[in-house]
Amino acid sequence: MINIDELKFDEKGLIPAIVVDSLSKKVLTLAYMNRESLQITMEKGLTCFFSRSRNELWLKGETSGNYQHVVSITADCDGDALVVEVEKDGPACHTGTESCFTKDLWASDELHRFSIDGLYDLLVGRNEQRPEGSYTTYLFEKGIDKILKKVGEECTEVIIAGKADDKKETVYEIADLAYHVMVLMVQMGISLEDVRRELAGRHIIDHKVKQEKMTK
Repeated sequence: MINIDELKFDEKGLIPAIVVDSLSKKVLTLAYMNRESLQITMEKGLTCFFSRSRNELWLKGETSGNYQHVVSITADCDGDALVVEVEKDGPACHTGTESCFTKDLWASDELHRFSIDGLYDLLVGRNEQRPEGSYTTYLFEKGIDKILKKVGEECTEVIIAGKADDKKETVYEIADLAYHVMVLMVQMGISLEDVRRELAGRHIIDHKVKQEKMTK
């Protein structure tokens, strides 16, 4: 552990803080802290920043309710930048998006890889924009009953493929199921963070149960 006195604040007394979702590891925002806001952050366990435009401290979520509960704070090798991992109560951006970083500028065709988060964001975009000819648009326009029917059908397909011990077909059907479940999530306003948080909670419970069994 280092001391706050070892950090290097700039000539204005500020240090950049990169806020990251502790579950998804997605970068949420870049903000600035001064010594006072950093101390408040560590004391409250909630992110507190220094607004350069308003020249004042601001506790994230104080007006919106979208608090960020701090999991850890890590300084870089030079001590002049921070990474703050958080569990958030709502969107990180004032625009209402999960992250402030949503505008794609460039991506390598060779190295840019698929991600569940990227697929979820794509589905959110399909729901908002409803492009013609899109199967996803078709599902959203048909509504919850159609989406639930497809989820049920894909569950059955996974069972059939698994029962046949056909690994390739099972993978294919699981992918279909995952896609339709994510469409359902978007339809119902369920975020990936909601599911990650639920799974993380179950992991803690499962770990405790295992420990209890070992002590008996």
